[in-house]
Amino acid sequence: MPKKKILIIDDHADTRLLVSAYLKTHRYDTVFAADALQAISAARQAKPDAIILDLGLPGGHGLIVLERLKANIVLRTIPVIILTADESPESELKGLKAGAAAFLRKPVQEQALITAVDCAFSALAECPITDTVTQR
Repeated sequence: MPKKKILIIDDHADTRLLVSAYLKTHRYDTVFAADALQAISAARQAKPDAIILDLGLPGGHGLIVLERLKANIVLRTIPVIILTADESPESELKGLKAGAAAFLRKPVQEQALITAVDCAFSALAECPITDTVTQR
């Protein structure tokens, strides 16, 4: 069975590398995009199985990227996990309403990330969709 590929969209190289290391430990392949302008084209080219998306991106807000992904007939079924430093409940609500499979805050714990990714692939209703549950 081939490894699942995850596109990490984040402008901070350290975050991309840390998240990639977590995912690779759990047998996922990773590809990257560093800004909102690269995000959609990277998703089209890489054909990822899931996307991890930061909200604070150069070239456009992550919620706009999410809306564009969900509006694209080819990309709309790819689960998107938001991973952001944004603490506002409004962003969490907007992200989940726009179609995100999960909403996690930085700094993310490895197990919270892997749980969110695994749940996005299995689409289980009982999976936590925010890190609020995993932080307790």
